[in-house]
Amino acid sequence: MDRLVQAAIFAALAAGLGFALVFIPNVELVTVVIFLSGLTLGPAWGVLVGITSESIYSGMNPLGSGLAFPPLFSAQIISMAFVGLMGGMLKPILFTKYLTALQVAMLGICGFSLTFIYDSLTTLSYPVSAGFEWQQTLTLYISGMGMTVLHQVSNTLVFILGVPKVTRHLAP
Repeated sequence: MDRLVQAAIFAALAAGLGFALVFIPNVELVTVVIFLSGLTLGPAWGVLVGITSESIYSGMNPLGSGLAFPPLFSAQIISMAFVGLMGGMLKPILFTKYLTALQVAMLGICGFSLTFIYDSLTTLSYPVSAGFEWQQTLTLYISGMGMTVLHQVSNTLVFILGVPKVTRHLAP
């Protein structure tokens, strides 16, 4: 029961922070909270938090519900489930009170990579589901990825600066 309560808190925090920053383009804290849920609770709980919080955040987003376009909604949920899974998988390496410079660098790489995967899947969700040909899909992907650079850079910084501060308080 203790883990369930903690997972619910992480899910509520992720969705709430998503709504709090919804009007700031490509800057969000949902990803890092889901990653931290996996890091703290383990991979299965991280996946559950990713699915739950992204379903709430995307489904109820005031700028447009992901429910209006199921391929995008699915890509968002799959991506955030993967974020929670990776947090849990990296728990043995990164869940410690004091992180080394190498571990902090790994966090930056994680933040960038996980955001890149999310941005790639969500950008590709439309052309792939609409049946575009390979050339058209690639063109749309490349043109869409330019908009995501700020998202990837901001999440890299959030992971580098935020995760060590949180793990200092949560790690045993």
